[in-house]
Amino acid sequence: MGHRNLLSYIIISLKGVAMGAADVVPGVSGGTIAFISGIYEELITSINGINISQFKILHKEGFKPFWRAINGNFLFALFLGIFISVFSLARIISWLLVNQPILLWSFFFGLVFASIFFIARAIEKWNLGTITAFVFGTVLAYYITTLPPSENTGSLPFLFLSGALAVCAMILPGISGAFILVLLGSYKTILDAVHQKDFYIIATVAIGAIFGLLSFARLLKWMFNNYKNTTLALLTGFILGSLNKIWPWKRVLETKTFGDKVIPVKEINVSPFQYEGDNQLHYAILLALFGFCVIFILEKIATKSKK
Repeated sequence: MGHRNLLSYIIISLKGVAMGAADVVPGVSGGTIAFISGIYEELITSINGINISQFKILHKEGFKPFWRAINGNFLFALFLGIFISVFSLARIISWLLVNQPILLWSFFFGLVFASIFFIARAIEKWNLGTITAFVFGTVLAYYITTLPPSENTGSLPFLFLSGALAVCAMILPGISGAFILVLLGSYKTILDAVHQKDFYIIATVAIGAIFGLLSFARLLKWMFNNYKNTTLALLTGFILGSLNKIWPWKRVLETKTFGDKVIPVKEINVSPFQYEGDNQLHYAILLALFGFCVIFILEKIATKSKK
């Protein structure tokens, strides 16, 4: 991981900001952003490194060796960016989701579509195993996007479980943590808690998230170490299957009211020309192209910084 200077950590925090922004949108995964910005495997390895033996180092040798052992600077910089983003951008993105959904989804559609090529390129060898994993990932993610949301649920054990499941989705490219929360019915409860600074609910979800993160990172690390190509093919499939959720033009067939929020329960994708209302096609295409280009700009920056 080498020695990093302050600028490197600021860049890592900015990547965290981008991950947090993606995670607020139900349909885009922070894991996708981590992957395309070149920090995915380091993130999984660092989370995986947090275990009992590291706390023995803390007890015997003190804080500095412990902090180094868990790659603390990297994790702190990244999660600082994520938290800043979630607390500052949650409000803006919530507003955009309601007021400019087509333009927001168009940008993310371009971003996510480009990341399919980006991740698929990292697969060194296509064979029956990788093709099967790719198809399985695509079908599973597509199926998840077609599930209806649950009623809003606010019990603390359920919110703990929501945090654990959402964070697993968050670090998986393709499947969005926020979308899992919508399916479970706890998205609005958690978003409201963030807005109202209800630290009791936030803490419950955070503890669940830490539990989910530490256990799930172990599985992902093992998969990367032993079946890297198959894992990458599965993740590429997840991203392709999730595109169904973030197609910008939808016709809502059925809605449900969660408190003061109306959430579409059943909707179908339509072409921009069948869309009832202003399809904003020119702006949507421009933003999708911009999102598409952002991936390759990020890749160029990541490649340069590695040299």
